[in-house]
Amino acid sequence: MSPQAPQPYTPFQGGAAQTLESTHTPAVDNTPSSHRSGHREESTMSIVPTYWQSISLDELNEKAAMQTRVDRKYIVDADYAASILAELPADEAAVLEIDGQREFAYDSVYFDTPDLVSYKASAIGSRNRFKVRTRSYLDSDLSFLEVKTEGAREFTVKERIPYSIENRDMLTAEGKEYVATALEQLTDASVDDLEPVVRTGYRRTTVYLPQSEQNPVDSRLTIDTSLTWTPLSESALVYTADGGEGPTKYQVGTEYTAPGTVIIETKSGSAPSIADKYLWRAGIRPVKISKFATGMAALNPQLPANKWKRTIQRWMQLEPAA
Repeated sequence: MSPQAPQPYTPFQGGAAQTLESTHTPAVDNTPSSHRSGHREESTMSIVPTYWQSISLDELNEKAAMQTRVDRKYIVDADYAASILAELPADEAAVLEIDGQREFAYDSVYFDTPDLVSYKASAIGSRNRFKVRTRSYLDSDLSFLEVKTEGAREFTVKERIPYSIENRDMLTAEGKEYVATALEQLTDASVDDLEPVVRTGYRRTTVYLPQSEQNPVDSRLTIDTSLTWTPLSESALVYTADGGEGPTKYQVGTEYTAPGTVIIETKSGSAPSIADKYLWRAGIRPVKISKFATGMAALNPQLPANKWKRTIQRWMQLEPAA
């Protein structure tokens, strides 16, 4: 794909205090940074305004736990993410801060069957789709076993239990029992067949946007940078849509990355948040992306992946991490 001619980001006239109706749509060159030179260093700390106030984890969980929510995901070039975020109301946005730190390393291991039942359900948009993963917060040595399912009206429901970080690459007997209970109404797949298929890594900053005159709903905003994918299973790399095996250019255990790619995710109730509206006015629309499924499809082009084809072609031309 040929990169577009770069155009500078034009901020909203009048700043964040102006009403949304009076702003114009800024021009954004959202060409992936990997297609251009001199792009911004991939760190959420270089993207999120440093003058935003902080919020503790307890306060964040009290105000906006949001285990049931609507997620909207956007892909933004690292060069322009900072300019867009700077337009949000500075007196309302609060950044999660723990021990003076605002950026945190995440590690997730996703589990699937050898014939990729979880992936295929996501690829075809099954109402019974699910994800099983361990999520580890590396800066605090905390880990959870999580099961994500789709509830009514496209709400995402996430359930989780504390998990040993040393076991994050496997399902223990207790873990299998928990997953089996969570999935008993959704799939006939046996939890004994679940194996680790892909590891994702990234650095995340979380922002709380309280309900206000400008923001119709309490919402959370996450900004993910330094994205990586590591295949953990040979079947994840060679399994084909017809159940056979095909060639692969990737290797199990090798870490791959998509330079210059930033994922911004909004989490709110059914109504869009102010962050969604600002992104829309910047010409950036929600995209279909799942770190698990889209990453699997990028690592194995033989898998059915029509819903993520454009995203992969534009943003996820993976290369070995340095």
